[in-house]
Amino acid sequence: MIVAMLRFLLVSLLVLSTVCAQSRFKSIFDGNTFSGWRDVRLLKVPGNAFSIEDGAIKSNKKPWINEDLFSLGEYTDFELEFEWKVSPGGNSGIKYRLQDAVFLNESLERPVKKFEETLRDEYERRPSNRATLKPNEHGQLYTVAFEFQLIDDNNYSYKLKENQKTGALYSFLPPTKSAAKKPGEWNTARLLVKGDHVEHWVNGEKVLDASLKSPEIAAGARARWGETHPVYKLLVDQPKKKSPILIQNHGDEAWFRNLRVRAL
Repeated sequence: MIVAMLRFLLVSLLVLSTVCAQSRFKSIFDGNTFSGWRDVRLLKVPGNAFSIEDGAIKSNKKPWINEDLFSLGEYTDFELEFEWKVSPGGNSGIKYRLQDAVFLNESLERPVKKFEETLRDEYERRPSNRATLKPNEHGQLYTVAFEFQLIDDNNYSYKLKENQKTGALYSFLPPTKSAAKKPGEWNTARLLVKGDHVEHWVNGEKVLDASLKSPEIAAGARARWGETHPVYKLLVDQPKKKSPILIQNHGDEAWFRNLRVRAL
């Protein structure tokens, strides 16, 4: 009897320990280095899309290679908390559920001009190669993922649609309210991803509660890409659930700090 009780207590403690470990937030940025992230400056063909400034990850303006910053850790169901700010007129975001990443040499001559068809051409012919990108050429690493939009809603270079404003599931679903501060001011944010359910929070306000399998996802992907495009299939089918967390560089200055995540 005593042995059985001890075994039960031991198993209970192990289960409790596992649950507690999963519930803890873990910092994924130390404020000083890119430890825990894929440092674009150290790649074989270095990029300049990100730097560290005053204890924050900075998305730099008009980099040579426009690319996102990937966390080395990968997550399926998780909760992310962070602080962010954008420059006046700035645009950035946090991406999750990455399905694919395609490198584009934007200086190549193409048989098509529209971006969606340029990407289709890249999928079909694969003419781009980061390793051979010349100093006078411009590159982009296009990521097929879902985006928690972070942007200057009122001073962007063109009038934004509702599903392009801060807190939106970019290009698919709009935020329910505007909760961001002025450009240059720090905001708090929270992202929750569990199964197909996602929540976007800005400054303590839940601005989006949605499903990645909602009809709006398929409709939005169809409207932009068409049903035969590889990107449409990736966004609708979503074969990959485990993914890094990505900080977007959209060619504008933005800052991120106090990033911490916990597995769910």
